[in-house]
Amino acid sequence: MIHKKLILVFLLLLTANTFAQNGMMSKEKRDKIKSLKIAFITSELSLTSEEATKFWPIYNTFEDKQQDIRKQKMKGYIDRMDDESLDKLSEKEASTLLVQMESTEDELYQAKKKLINSLKGVLPPVKILKLKKAEDDFNRKLLQQYRDKRPKQ
Repeated sequence: MIHKKLILVFLLLLTANTFAQNGMMSKEKRDKIKSLKIAFITSELSLTSEEATKFWPIYNTFEDKQQDIRKQKMKGYIDRMDDESLDKLSEKEASTLLVQMESTEDELYQAKKKLINSLKGVLPPVKILKLKKAEDDFNRKLLQQYRDKRPKQ
C-alpha cells in the first residue's frame, strides 16, 4: 500500500514537472480530461440518476480540494526537484522539504478519507470500492495515452 502511494506521488510529481516544463496544460485539455473522467466513472460505477445527483457534487468538491492542495503545496517543491537544485540543498532544507511533502500527503489522505465518509451515505460500499478502481484505471489509461502520443527519442 505504501509502495503504491509512493509510486503515485512520484508519477504525480513527474507529470506536474513535465507540464511545468512544457507549459501548463490548457484549460480545454483539462476540461476534456475531466469530461472523459466523469463519463468513465459514471460508466464504471453504473450510477443511477439518483446516485449521480448526490455523488457528483461531493466528488467534485473533493477533486477541487485535491487540486488546490497539489497546486498550492506541491508547486513549491516541484520547482526544487531537479537534479541541480536537489544537489544544492542543505540537509536542513532537505529535511524541511520532506516534512512539507509529508504534510501535503497527509492533507491529500485526509481529503480522500473525508470523501469516503461522505460517500458512505450516498453509495453502497461496493460502489465506493469501484470508485477507487475506476480512478486508478482512468489514470493508468491516461498515462498510457500520454506515453503513446509522446514523440519517440
